[in-house]
Amino acid sequence: MREWWIHVGLICIPLLAVYLHIPPPQLSQALQKWHSAGEEFLFRGRRIFYRESYGALGSSDVVILLHGFPTSSHDWNKIWEPLTQRFHRVIALDFLGFGFSDKPRPHKYSVFEQANVVEALAAHLGLSNQRVNVVSHDYGDTVALELLYRSDHNQTGHLIFNSLCLSNGGLFPETHYPRLVQTLLKDSSFLAPLLTRLINYVIFQKGILQYLSQRVKHRDRWVGALTSTSVPLHMIYGPLDPVNPHPEFIRRYQQLVRRSTITVLDEHISHYPQLEDPTGFLNAYFNFIHSF
Repeated sequence: MREWWIHVGLICIPLLAVYLHIPPPQLSQALQKWHSAGEEFLFRGRRIFYRESYGALGSSDVVILLHGFPTSSHDWNKIWEPLTQRFHRVIALDFLGFGFSDKPRPHKYSVFEQANVVEALAAHLGLSNQRVNVVSHDYGDTVALELLYRSDHNQTGHLIFNSLCLSNGGLFPETHYPRLVQTLLKDSSFLAPLLTRLINYVIFQKGILQYLSQRVKHRDRWVGALTSTSVPLHMIYGPLDPVNPHPEFIRRYQQLVRRSTITVLDEHISHYPQLEDPTGFLNAYFNFIHSF
C-alpha cells in the first residue's frame, strides 16, 4: 500500500506541473557536455543521437552500449572513459523516443524498430562487416536479444556479435515485476489515456511502454535466441533490483542460460549497476572479455 501512494504522488507532481505550465528543468552541465560530445544520424527521417569515442591504440575491438528504460546513453557515463582505454571504439546511442533522439508522436514504438536503429547506426559507422561487443541494460537487453536473433539467423543487415553482456533486464516475463506507473501506462486502464495525454515526458507514452507486452508476445523468439546462441554471454546483476528480484530472476537465468557466465554484485546494488557500482561493473565486464 505504501508504494501505491508513493507512485500516486509521483504521478500527481508532473500533472500539476503541466497544469501550471511549469517548464522542464534546464539540462545539467554533465548532460550538456554529453550532448556536445555526440553526433546525430538520420533513421527514416528521424534524428538519432549517438556518441562515439576512439580509444585504445593497437586494438580493433568495438563495443556498442544499449541503454534501458526510461533513460538514455548517459547511463554509461561513469564507465565511458575506462572503456575507451580497453576498446578502439566505444559507441552508445539514444533509442528513438529517448534522450536526445527524436520523439515522434503519435508513434508505435517497438523493440524491432529499435533493433533496426542499432543496425542502421552500425552501417552508418562502417561496422556492418566487423565483429562487435554489445553491452546492454534493462530495455536494451531486449533490443540486444532481437539483434542476437537476427545475427544467429543470418538476416540481412545483422550485427556480427563478438560477445554480449546483459545487465538487469526483464528477460523473462515470469520473473519481471514492472513498477506501478509502468503497469498503469501499459494497460488500457482508465488512467492510461489521461496520463499519456497530460504527462509532459514523451517516454511515458503508451507507445513506448508497449515493450512490456512485446516481451510476453515474443518470449520464445528472444529467450530462444539467448538459450541457443554460441556467442559468449555474461550477465552482470544487481541483486537489490525490485523489478527483477533476487534470487528468483538469477535462478531462472541460471536454469535457462547454461552457457552464460554470471556476476552478482554486492547486495546493496540495485537496478542500475553501471551507475551504482561502476568499478564492480567494469571489473566483471573486463574479466568476461578477457576470458575468451
